[in-house]
Amino acid sequence: MAAHSAEEFSLLIEHQKQKPKEGGPTFSFSNRLHRAAWNITWRLLATWTPPFLRPWRRVLLRLFGAKIASTANVYGSAHIWLPRNLQMDPYSCLGPKVTCYNMAMITIGRRATVSQGAHLCAGTHDVDDPDHRLQAKPIIIGENAWIAAEAFIGPGVRIGAWSVLGARSVAFRDLEPCTIYIGNPAVPARQRKIGTAADNSQ
Repeated sequence: MAAHSAEEFSLLIEHQKQKPKEGGPTFSFSNRLHRAAWNITWRLLATWTPPFLRPWRRVLLRLFGAKIASTANVYGSAHIWLPRNLQMDPYSCLGPKVTCYNMAMITIGRRATVSQGAHLCAGTHDVDDPDHRLQAKPIIIGENAWIAAEAFIGPGVRIGAWSVLGARSVAFRDLEPCTIYIGNPAVPARQRKIGTAADNSQ
């Protein structure tokens, strides 16, 4: 069984105590209050900002617990569910209108790009449980990977270094490194011509 972060474990435990099917809240009051404060802050202070104000957006994300490299780039129109469950390595990018539904940790590797309208979904529900309990699983996007426009990545998926998930493609399983995937569900199309061992060593 994969290890959970403290945040993921806390979410799972609190959800097990709730009965959302009976009208109970899915998350604790403190979790909902934190996310409400974050959403208000981002909408008032970031969503309108032009691309060159990326340092300001990084400051806001860090204030709410995100681990953001000084060269990472997050567009103002990106939607991030919980900043403290986001890690972005140097020169990584969350493009315009990306949805980062990070109930569990989402890690975006060095020089990885998530293009406009893509959806990173780290949470789902147990369809065999009468209480429809939460299942949160981390997403890892490897270095130099490219998630193309409007692609979807499901919970627990690991995207290999230098791999590509094509536009509007859907990944519910891990993607091998240096491979281009297309379709729903995503299947390998061909090997990527960059991303060799020599490239990765630099």
